[in-house]
Amino acid sequence: MALVMKCMRCISVTIIMHPLTSLWMTLWSYISRNRVNQILLFLVVLTLAMFWYNSKANHTEAQRNPEAEAADVANEIPVVICAAAGRLGGAVAAINSIYSNTKSEVIFYIVGLRNTIPHIRKWIENSKLRSIRFKIVEFNPMVLRGKIRPDAAYPELLMPLNFVRFYLPLLISHHEKVIYLDDDVIVQGDIEELFDTGISPGHIAAFSDDCDLTSSNKMIRTVGMQNTYMGFLDYRRETIRELGISPSTCSFNPGVMVANMTEWKRLRVTKQLEKWMMRNVDENLYSSTLGGGVATPPMLIVFHGKHSGIDPSWHVRHLGWTSDEKYSADVLDEAKLLHWNGKYKPWDYPNVYTELWEKWYIPDPTGKFQLLRPKSR
Repeated sequence: MALVMKCMRCISVTIIMHPLTSLWMTLWSYISRNRVNQILLFLVVLTLAMFWYNSKANHTEAQRNPEAEAADVANEIPVVICAAAGRLGGAVAAINSIYSNTKSEVIFYIVGLRNTIPHIRKWIENSKLRSIRFKIVEFNPMVLRGKIRPDAAYPELLMPLNFVRFYLPLLISHHEKVIYLDDDVIVQGDIEELFDTGISPGHIAAFSDDCDLTSSNKMIRTVGMQNTYMGFLDYRRETIRELGISPSTCSFNPGVMVANMTEWKRLRVTKQLEKWMMRNVDENLYSSTLGGGVATPPMLIVFHGKHSGIDPSWHVRHLGWTSDEKYSADVLDEAKLLHWNGKYKPWDYPNVYTELWEKWYIPDPTGKFQLLRPKSR
């Protein structure tokens, strides 16, 4: 009986295989007659092999260990910088200074409007910055519709990218902690040190208070800059007075920020900021005629009592406030971060401390962005 069954299995295999063998022999006989057919067969086989390889690779990528991906994100230092038209050179210099002064895994989130994105991408990919890790993020200015009060006196302060920092969780979704930097900064220290800034429990972010930098106090008195809430909010308005914030409270500069995204989302900070923007449209609670324009006041309100401090050496600012040099060489050398906030930008003219900025500037390979310099140079 066993022998019969064995023979039956042999027969069944023969019956199944015979038609396939016959078909293959017939096909090969046809192909062998024509070299063109041989080439076509080779291409078909090659295409099938590539399809199989790509399917396997995609499957492998989809099956990556989520824990390994989370570990990669945890080891990254995300830095958000805007790339605005007419200021792209600033963003490039800032990125270069950060990348050149650290060995940490930095990933740059470069935020721009649709018309500037091709330019900044080409600048990066055709310069020494091609080796950085970066993502280009398009900001949709439509989210600001109805939230900004027109102000003809200082239109540059109403540019959409000034408000990117309000929408960080919408632009970057999977990082616990994020650094936001204005494009008119230069980093002279290791960015990891700034990233390690402690943020107290319940606080949303860390900023540098405007009263904490003793080296700039004399400058503030000399040129009439503001460093308290009174200089940013209109305390004649009942809405502002009802906040219960003393007008002499020290303000902070949001051009350098380390943010806790978990707390930001939990407290719905973006919604709070938008609420105060819309209230300003209706009630004129602040304006660009006061210090800091229209982006700082909502942050002063929402982050009051909910922000930690940054080491003052990580935000030496006001370098662009006047066309005269106000800082000593020692202060500038010891600074970890320099900020040209104010109207005297290092890519324009006149400016100050130019040599500290130009050492990090990378010329535009397209030639579209040019530094404004006196003709005698």
